[in-house]
Amino acid sequence: MSDPVYEAVSKAKRQAESGNPEGAVATLEAYLETDPHCIKPRLELARIAYGMGDREYGDLQMDAVLDLEPDNLEALKALITVLSRDKKTRALADERYRRVLELEPGPEIHNEYARFLRNQFLDFERSAEYYELAVAAAPDRYEYHQNYAVLLLLDLKDYIKARRELEAVLRLNPEHASARKNLDLLMRKKFDAQGNLKKRFLRKR
Repeated sequence: MSDPVYEAVSKAKRQAESGNPEGAVATLEAYLETDPHCIKPRLELARIAYGMGDREYGDLQMDAVLDLEPDNLEALKALITVLSRDKKTRALADERYRRVLELEPGPEIHNEYARFLRNQFLDFERSAEYYELAVAAAPDRYEYHQNYAVLLLLDLKDYIKARRELEAVLRLNPEHASARKNLDLLMRKKFDAQGNLKKRFLRKR
C-alpha cells in the first residue's frame, strides 16, 4: 500500500536534488492542500525554502510545524541553525536552544550551545559550563576538548585547564597539529622549566 506522505516528500527531494526546487515546492504545497496538518512535508518545504534563500517562507513553515507540535526536535534544531546566524535573532535562537536542552540533553547539544554562547553572546563563563558538560559526558570526543581549550586559551586565560584539554586532544588524536602547536606554545610561554605555571600568570582569586 502506497504512503502518500512518503511519496510526496521523496518526489520533492528528487526534484530539489536535480536542480528544480520550485517544482519541489509545488509538489509539497499540493500535498499540504490535502493534509495541512502533516509535519513531514512541511518540514521538507521549510528545508527547501531555506536552501533557496527564502528565509521568510522557511520561517513560516517552521512556525506552522511548531504550532502543531511545539516540541518537534527536528524543527527546533533547524530553526536554531537559521536563527543563530543573525545577531538580531540570537535571543530567539537561545530560547530554542534551551528548549532542546530540556528535551534532549547530551554532549553534542552541550558543545553546540557552548560555542553559540561564546560566539554570539561572549558569555565565556556559561560557555565553559557547557563545554565541561560535553567533555564529561563524552570524554573520548577530542573535538569537544579542542573547542574548550580554545575558549580557555583565548577568552578565559585559564592556562592550567587549557593545558589539560590540549593534552586530552593529543592523547585522543596524536596527529592533531593545531593542538600540538598550541600546547608547545603554551608550555614555552606560560609554564616554567619544571612545568609549573609562571607566577605572573596565576589567576587571582
